[in-house]
Formats: sequence, structure tokens, C-alpha cells
Amino acid sequence: LSTLKQGIQGDDNLQSMIVGTVMRKIKSRTWKKQRYFKLQEDCMTIWYKSKKAGNAHSTFSVSDVETVREGHQSEVLLSIADEFPPDRCFTLVFRGRRGNLDLVADSADEAQSWIKGMKKLIENLENMGESEKLDQWICEWFKKADKNNDGRMNFREIRVLLKMMNVDMNEHHAHRLFMTADKSQTGTLEDDEFVLFYKMLTQREDVLRVFQDYSGDGQKLSLRDLEEFLRDEQLEEVDGVQQLAMELIERYEPSDTGTKMLKAMSIDGFLMYLASAEGSIFHPRQQSLYQDMTQPLNHYFISSSHNTYLMEDQLRGHSSVEGYIRAFKRGCRCVEVDCWDGPNGEPIVYHGHTFTSKILFKDVVIALRNYAFKVSEYPVILSTENHCGVEQQRVMAQHLNTILGDKLLKSTLDGKIPVSFPSPEELKGKILLKGKKIGGLEESLNGPVEPEDSLTGEVSDEDEAADIDEDSLHSNSLRRMAKKRSTLQFPSCGSIKFIQFNSRSFPQKSKQRLSKELSDCVVYCKSVHFSSFKHSRIHSKFYEISSFTESKARKHLREAGAEFVRHNARQLTRVYPSGLRTDSSNFNPQEMWNTGTQIVALNFQTAGVEMDLNDGLFGQNGRCGYVLKPDFMRMSERSFDPEVPINREGYRPLSLCIQVISGQQLPKVNIKESSVVDPFVRVEIHGVPLDQAKQETRYIDNNGFNPVWYDTLRFTIHAPELALVRFVVEDYDKASRNDFVGQYTLPFSCIQQGYRHIHLLSKDGTSIPPASLFVHVRITNLV
Repeated sequence: LSTLKQGIQGDDNLQSMIVGTVMRKIKSRTWKKQRYFKLQEDCMTIWYKSKKAGNAHSTFSVSDVETVREGHQSEVLLSIADEFPPDRCFTLVFRGRRGNLDLVADSADEAQSWIKGMKKLIENLENMGESEKLDQWICEWFKKADKNNDGRMNFREIRVLLKMMNVDMNEHHAHRLFMTADKSQTGTLEDDEFVLFYKMLTQREDVLRVFQDYSGDGQKLSLRDLEEFLRDEQLEEVDGVQQLAMELIERYEPSDTGTKMLKAMSIDGFLMYLASAEGSIFHPRQQSLYQDMTQPLNHYFISSSHNTYLMEDQLRGHSSVEGYIRAFKRGCRCVEVDCWDGPNGEPIVYHGHTFTSKILFKDVVIALRNYAFKVSEYPVILSTENHCGVEQQRVMAQHLNTILGDKLLKSTLDGKIPVSFPSPEELKGKILLKGKKIGGLEESLNGPVEPEDSLTGEVSDEDEAADIDEDSLHSNSLRRMAKKRSTLQFPSCGSIKFIQFNSRSFPQKSKQRLSKELSDCVVYCKSVHFSSFKHSRIHSKFYEISSFTESKARKHLREAGAEFVRHNARQLTRVYPSGLRTDSSNFNPQEMWNTGTQIVALNFQTAGVEMDLNDGLFGQNGRCGYVLKPDFMRMSERSFDPEVPINREGYRPLSLCIQVISGQQLPKVNIKESSVVDPFVRVEIHGVPLDQAKQETRYIDNNGFNPVWYDTLRFTIHAPELALVRFVVEDYDKASRNDFVGQYTLPFSCIQQGYRHIHLLSKDGTSIPPASLFVHVRITNLV
């Protein structure tokens, strides 16, 4: 374990961090508190507490930190820029949805020590091999269990550790393992002895069984044994299987064994391979950019965010440019902005007719310039809901042009009248504005539309407060409520007086004048009102895009599913959550992907199954935010009805058989030290209605450390090109609702067959190593 500490030697920044520093933790202009921060000697944990005397302290892991921003690169630090210079300020950005930590050091040198030190620690973590990550994990458990910090553990501390690790082990068996590991016979375990104890504890009988099935002598896999395993079980391509076997031995067989010299693999190397990315259920080739990116833009599903500026709910939530930064970090390629007239001639962004806080439109555009292309170089669509008057529309256009410069697409790519969308490849590095436009592309390219600089027309694409009316009043029960009550009750907000069940009380879509300057910023994404699929087929231009609430989209799906798919083969469509989702909950995006809808806008700030599906679909293709639609959804002459997939041309159903074998080191869900989970696994299929299904294993009593199931689940998949598979682990509770433990979602088309590990994610979508499932997957043709 001492190897983890070697990075400290000779590094002045890390030495300074270990000594510790008093810095200001900043939450707002008025909340600035001094805190004492220090790096623990494990080089993995940051410890901090109030400068005042007291026992209260907090810690966080370096592995939780995604990046370090220098200077005034957060809204909080920008708000105190007049008080503290940028060279003393920095921001720690955490993974997932956790808030940033904004800090101000007493000097520029102290700030640099922490900035450079944290960057080095993050880089070291990213470069760690699998065995080093395991060492680090063991080290963390050792520290947690070593209550008296004497660098060794007695049996009482080991028993506490087992509970912490989700193990409810027979005391006699635990003591036998302890005595075997205590080579020095001191009654305590030190570094290497604890590693031995851990290895005995984590011995994988399930993997050993597979290993011995293919091993000629029971001790190792010869090159031929490994080739046979890769060919027969993992279904690797026959032609390259010998080369692959040799590469796996070179990559995963520990170098200090003679087995490697014999071109063979030991059980340790075999386990290392199965736990690696190559042994994962998600095919590594499809995690990188592998799809054709030269198709027209409307031939792709596009990762899309709704009300991107909101960090919380839709009524009183905090608005922040951080929402855009986080969405881009997740690979989002379509973000939304709601613009209103603000003070001092500056447009503001917030959720109109609510108590959400306000931010400047200009700051949103700056965030777009700085962060839009950090994760993906493919185009970003800025979807505008515009409520500004003409004067502030001109200010919006000015900000877009001056701040974004060449990043803003201002004309067609070749200056000619196009007949179809350009491709994501052609639009790399470009930001496309979606909004109302005076006239069409043809008029723009042929010269000015008319002498005036503005036109009367409906500016707003959709006013979501007004859409509450349409989403709710179709229900007779709500109409009856409307007569009795004048206000809508929200559990968390009390009575909101401005939202009523009388349609006259809702903000109505208004006719406004549209500024030519803002209109000229719209090229390929002109927002238009939707009349009918027939009208669109006859009259609509390819660059015209319609937006639907989820309820309207469902209505179209029910009444004309095949027409909806055909429409989306020609044009872009956006679907967004109902205005009644004031808690920022999400609808099921799969329903809309089944229609070929490209822009399915979700509340990225809200964790749950819907965002798991979004992360699962867009986890492929290099996480670039674009996924090519199946070919039967890209051709308007082809017919596909998601309600009746068996009628489509080329229909080939598949059988999916998953044997859930075991789980490893599942996280605790109850903070009580004595509590141990009773895990079970649910496998869910999300796809066309005929494919929607879920099955569960039985639950295992009191074992979250190494539960074993060997339960087999079978599914029939009718539209595999659209299916997502979600693995969920829950803690069984017969008296109340089961607790979430972890999940993993991936496209059916990206599954690797054979013996595979599934590396579980938290509710927030962040990794929780080394928690995993071990499964065997087989996919076969049904017809």
C-alpha cells in the first residue's frame, strides 16, 4: 500500500497540501467562511473543518473531483471578483450533480499549490491501472477500519470492517481467515497481511469455475485454452482470436509470474481481463466514435436538455450558467434558454411567471463559447424560447454575434439554397440557433425579405406556462376541480396564486414583433407551428422544426405512429416535458425515440430512470451526443410503426438470455454500521411497447459483498435497434419500498456476449468502483 504514497516524495505542492491550508469557502457574496483544508497521507482524501475549535469536520475523495478551474470561473467567484483577485481563487468541480466547491486562498502561491497538486492527483488517478485502483480501494478500507490509527487491525476492528463492507460473515469463518492472514502471529494485521486477508475474502469461486472449465491442467489457461474460451464463450471473431489471446496475456497477466513467459494466463490474469473494459458488457469499440457522422442532421438522435438553466425545480429553483456547463459535460448537444426583457437593457434568462432566480443571457452565451465543445466537437443547437421585445432581441443578436463569433452559424455552409440538412461532421464546432425566422432560407439567400427591420409574428416557440392549460384541462376531473378551486396546490410550494385552472388565467401566447437581427441568426432550425403530418408532408421545408409537449407527442404516436416516424425522417422534431412537471421530473424518453424524434429534451438536473436511459443511449459513439437512427427511421419511403414492429421490412426478432451469476462489493444503502443489504437484480428492457419487459432474480439475505445467484432471465426483442437494457440492483425490504443500490444501462446493440462484468453506477450516474455484477449473455435469432 505504501506505493500509493510515493507520489508525495519530492512534490512541494503535495507536501504543502498535507501540511494544510486555511482558505475561505465561498457560497455567495455574503457567505464566506474560513476552513482548514488538508490532504490526508493516503493522497486520496481531502479533510477540512471550521477554523473555530470543535470536532465537526468533513472529507471528500479526490476521485469525486472531476476538474479544477482557476480564477473567477464560477458564478459565485465572479460575484466576489471585486473583493478577491483571480490568482487567489479556484473551483473544485465534482462529478455528477454535486455542487462546486469555491475557494479563496490567502495568497496566489497557496492557491497554485492546491491547483497544481489537485491536478496532479486527478491525473494520477486517471492513469491508474486496474491493480493500482484495487490497491487504492483496499487502502481506503484499511483506513476506515483502523479506528485507533495505529497502522494495524485487530480482530474486533476486522469484524466492524466486514459490516462496513456489506458482509455478514460467520464469526468462526472470519476468525479462521484472520488467523491465516496473521503471518507474524501478533494478533493484528498490518499492510501486507491485510492485503492477503482481503484477497482471501474476495476469492472468486464463480470465475474459478469458468477458468477450470477451460484450463487443461486446472492451473493455467494455455494459449490454445484461452483461444477456445474467447471463440466459444466470448464469441470473438475466429480470424483474429489467436492474436487477441496473445494481446490479452501481454496486457493482463501479472509480469512477476512465470505463466506470462509460457504464453499462458493464470487465474489472476483471467480475473483482471474479465474485470477490464475488454471484459465489460459494453463493447469497447462502440464506446468510441464508430458511427457514420456524414448523414443529414435529422438522421440522428440528439442528446437534449430542457430548461437547461435550472438547477432544481421549475417554480422556485435556482437558475445558473452551471446548468449549461454540466449538460455539456454529459455530452448534451441541444440546450434551451428562456429569454425575457431585463433591467438596464440586458435580456435575462429564467422560467417565466415563476419565482426561479434570474441570470443574464450574455453569461449563458459566454458559457456556450467556453464549454460547448469541451466534450464533443459536434454541433450544438441553442433552442430559444423568446419573450423579449424588439430592442432586447437586438441585444440578444449582438451578444450571439460578438461573443460566439465564427462559432455561430450565420448562413448555409456553401451559401447556396440547400435541399437537406448538412451533417454533424460538416457542422463541427458550430452553434445553431433554433427560433422564429422572418421568411425562409430561400428569401434570406436571395436578398432582404422586406425593407422593414422587423415583422409582426408569434415570437415564442412554446410558452410552457401556457402549455399547463393544454396538458391538464383535457381531464374532466381537473375541469371539475377548476370550478371549486382557483389555485393549483404544490406540496413543496404551498399555494401558487399565479397558476390557476382557469384557462383565461394562464399566460397566453402573444403576437410580438421579431427583430431581423435575431431572425438572421436562425439558419437550419426555423421554429414553426405544427398543423398536421399531411400539411407538413406537402408544405414544410426540411429546416422547419416543430415542438410538442409530451402529451401532444403521445397523442400523435397513438393516432399516427407510422406517420410520425416518416415525418421525423424528413424534419427535426423536439419534444419537451409537460408544464405540470413543476418538480422537474421527466417523461419516458424511449416513447419518443420510438417515433424517431431527434430532440427529446429532459431535465438533466433530475436523476432517475429517464436520465439513466438518456445516458445509456448516448454512452455509445464516443459520448459525442449524436446517435445514428436505425435505417428504417431514416427513409421516408419506408414504413415503421413502433406499435406494430413485426410489420416492418427486415423484421428479425432476437432472443436475449442473461444468467445473473454474482455481485461484487455492492455499496451500503443504510448508514447504520450493522446494516447489510439483501440484494436482488432486475433486468429491464426499454424499447417499442412489444419489447417493454422486466424480470428479477431472487434476493440474497445479508450479503452485499459477494452475493451469488446463477439465475437465468429470458427476453424476446422485436426491435433490437431501438432497445435499451437496464440492470438495476436493489436492497429487498418486505416491509417498505426497496432501496436503490446501483444501475447500468446500455443499448442492446452494444452488448458483448459471453462472461461479462457490469460496472455499476450510482443514482447520479457516477461510477461506484468496484461494485459490479458478473453475468453470462447469449443472443440468438428467433426466426
